[in-house]
Amino acid sequence: MILPALLFFLINSYFPMVGIYYAFTKFDFNTSLFNSEFVGLKNFEFLWKSGILLRLTLNTFGYNLAFILLGNIGAVVLAVMISELKIRWFKKITQSFLFLPYFVSFVILSVIVYNVFNFETGFMNTTLKSVGMEPVDVYSKPVVWIVLIILFYLWKNIGYSMVIYLAAITGISDEYYEAAKIDGAHIFQRIRHITIPMLKTTFIMLLLFALGSIMKGQFDLFYQLVGNNGLLYNTTDILDTYVYRSLKVTFEIGMATAAGVYQSVFGFILIMSVNAIIRKINDEYALF
Repeated sequence: MILPALLFFLINSYFPMVGIYYAFTKFDFNTSLFNSEFVGLKNFEFLWKSGILLRLTLNTFGYNLAFILLGNIGAVVLAVMISELKIRWFKKITQSFLFLPYFVSFVILSVIVYNVFNFETGFMNTTLKSVGMEPVDVYSKPVVWIVLIILFYLWKNIGYSMVIYLAAITGISDEYYEAAKIDGAHIFQRIRHITIPMLKTTFIMLLLFALGSIMKGQFDLFYQLVGNNGLLYNTTDILDTYVYRSLKVTFEIGMATAAGVYQSVFGFILIMSVNAIIRKINDEYALF
């Protein structure tokens, strides 16, 4: 029964790992894989000394950390608020509207963002001009995109996480809440002493799963919103977009593979370290 799954991972995950060898070569398209010039750690050395690797690491780690923390905290807040709604039809409509953005394509999102922030004909600048104010070239302001990218990510994904927490809240026995009501606990006390503690396991599990891919950026989000705008690379370039450009534009296969290997190793060390810390604190919450 598990043979199809094993074959899937062998073909798509393990056999391609042979390509790690590219990270230690100066790839030549005129030769085969193992005949390219072996350069050892020079690709990694170049990435580090040029400052590219440090910038990509800080951007990728920083954005994902914001996505994970703000996304999970926001999802918990929304799930608790919706679970306390008493009008069923309003509860279902609200849940649907919050979940709907998850199905919006990043391509569609990029079109919306462009039509809002375009310097010449965007909605924002058109509105500013109509009231006698100077237009703002958002696409030339790198710092602004830190906030915009985080906001658009939360808008698109927070509804999906909310559904998970809402399912966990649904599984909490009503007896706890009824007993709390009898003891005179008001709604905020019930949330604080029953709902939040009961969500702790779900929160930690989702946090650990997310940390496993903390060095894997949201490529679609960054590439569709920023594209090839070099003015924004300092604050919006992540490992995934760098690897893509290295393969598509400069054909630096060795450099791109080196960045990918670094990304995987860093993520592996991080998830092992965090899991070990959590296992020492509370063994029940650890993944393994």
